Amino acid sequence: MRARRVVAAAAVLLLFAVVAVARLDLDDDGDDSEVLDELLAVDEEEERGELGGGGEAAAAEAVRRAQSMVLVLDNDNARRAVEENAEVLLLGYAPWCERSAQLMPRFAEAAAALRAMGSAVAFAKLDGERYPKAASAVGVKGFPTVLLFVNGTEHQFTGLHTKDAIVTWVRKKTGAPASRIQSKDSAEEFLKKDQTFAVGLFKNFEGAEYEEFVKAATSENEVQFVETNDRNVAKILFPGIASEEQFLGLVKSEPEKFEKFNGAFEEKEIIQFVELNKFPLITVFTDLNSGKVYGSPIKLQVFTFAEAYDFEDLESMIQEVARGFKTKIMLIYVDTAEEKLAKPFLTLYGLEPEKPTVTAFDTSKGTKYLMEAEINAKNLQDFCLSLLEGTLPPYFRSEPVPEEKGPIEKVVGRTFDSSVLESPQNVFLEVHAPWCVDCEAISKNVEKLAKHFNDLGQTNLKFARIDASVNEHPKLQINNYPTLLLYPAQDKSNPIKLSKKSNLKDMAKFVKEKLQIADVETVAAGDIVKDELYVENAGISPNTK
Repeated sequence: MRARRVVAAAAVLLLFAVVAVARLDLDDDGDDSEVLDELLAVDEEEERGELGGGGEAAAAEAVRRAQSMVLVLDNDNARRAVEENAEVLLLGYAPWCERSAQLMPRFAEAAAALRAMGSAVAFAKLDGERYPKAASAVGVKGFPTVLLFVNGTEHQFTGLHTKDAIVTWVRKKTGAPASRIQSKDSAEEFLKKDQTFAVGLFKNFEGAEYEEFVKAATSENEVQFVETNDRNVAKILFPGIASEEQFLGLVKSEPEKFEKFNGAFEEKEIIQFVELNKFPLITVFTDLNSGKVYGSPIKLQVFTFAEAYDFEDLESMIQEVARGFKTKIMLIYVDTAEEKLAKPFLTLYGLEPEKPTVTAFDTSKGTKYLMEAEINAKNLQDFCLSLLEGTLPPYFRSEPVPEEKGPIEKVVGRTFDSSVLESPQNVFLEVHAPWCVDCEAISKNVEKLAKHFNDLGQTNLKFARIDASVNEHPKLQINNYPTLLLYPAQDKSNPIKLSKKSNLKDMAKFVKEKLQIADVETVAAGDIVKDELYVENAGISPNTK
């Protein structure tokens, strides 16, 4: 049984390779579709547990036939393949790369779709880890990389790693930027593809507005543009067309399906319209679209973190709120069960939620926000409106307010104002992080320094410490650890920074000079004892004279 599964697995993996790497020559003695059908049949039999001895032989034969039609690029043929073929789509990958493994089946689907459309593009793959010379020769600099060569000119794919995005991009680079649809049957067939597309109606496919439409279609790499000069055809694609002589609209495969363009027919405005409207009312955050979410022109983004079953109860409500903020705020859902996706965000907020949580982020400013009210339509509406109007208070991470007291006060984000900025005392603050290799030695010196000045009865001087990895404050912007700051009681807005290279004696001298603390004279056993600081066996002691 183990052997069967190994053969079946090999067949299924090769299925992806076969579709992703079309022949660069036509010398095989079978039909591509037959081989693909055989491999798919092997996959289905394996899923049903029906792969017997005969099935193993069939799988092996399918693998052999697939291998005979696939050209894998290497150091010897990579450059030649690019130069001798008018159009080549190349996937550069590495066997160990997880993103390469994720892209391979989608690249395969795109290859199959393009070939079904009659595309003349040839497909190839290159193991850049095994053949670094070939990778360098054709421009593969990282993994995965998708490159299209048109008459030797290289184009790098930077869009979503999805079948539709790859297909749209390749068709635009190798043919007309907009697909022309002339009949009702063609329009109805096109709608079956369930994709996002922009549709333009132009009477004679000419004029300044049409030229701007074509420019936009050429520049926008991810959304398919279609054009027609037949109003009846256009109405099949976009039923809301009225009596306009020319029209542009965006069609999406989601509840909020149709968006009408009302701007001027200029390339920049058309592209902006598409960019702002191509996302759904709620974008489901995935590894594939993460780059597009981060790079979206919609800079205000509201995230809902929840398990899938909890989000089902919230989805319709969030969609309704989202309608009121289209093109202004992007609403995004992150499944907390997908730890690789959710954890980086939640760590940024210092959250470990056990129930649905709503946060927001302004990507233009890097500012975070947290909705602390109950998640319902009114509260979410108010949260989004305040975010849009700029009146929402930013969120800063903070540990719980500490209860314990000690010679060095623990400061957290929530107590920074009261403990430091509003304190009537001079405050010596140590800013540290648990992963900082230099912090431990500095912390020990600060503890000794605090003990010394406390023993001297310096009530106007307080020592404090804050872990900046889990606590934030708008007036504490630190990027280097440890950082030592002295906040004088008379001027808390201008803290004085002390070099972290200072030794214990330097720290003491710094504090005494900045705060003008005079040497303290005490009487002990009839002698005058002048207090001085010195380091002895890594400790601080008074020097008796």
